[in-house]
Amino acid sequence: MALIEDIRNKIERGEFEFTKHAVDRAILRHIRVAEIREAIAGGESIEDYPEDKYGPSCLILGFTSSERPLHVQIGYLPLRLLRVITVYEPDSAEWLDYRTRK
Repeated sequence: MALIEDIRNKIERGEFEFTKHAVDRAILRHIRVAEIREAIAGGESIEDYPEDKYGPSCLILGFTSSERPLHVQIGYLPLRLLRVITVYEPDSAEWLDYRTRK
């Protein structure tokens, strides 16, 4: 199974948790859990960080039902809950089409 499919399935089953950083950022940026779920449900992995210092993770680009673009960084250690590491709206000054860094 592809990584993004595994992530989608775990999110759908509620097999995830938020880091304190992710909670703080979501509150600050007015991003609801439902929006994070929507973005991941139809999202795509745009960057992979297999050597991240806290374990492998990836950056997912997805859109909410209102077409709000979101980046969600997900930690994915095997046999553990997924970890939402951070979430934000990509800045068009830093990203081309929300997928590619400038």
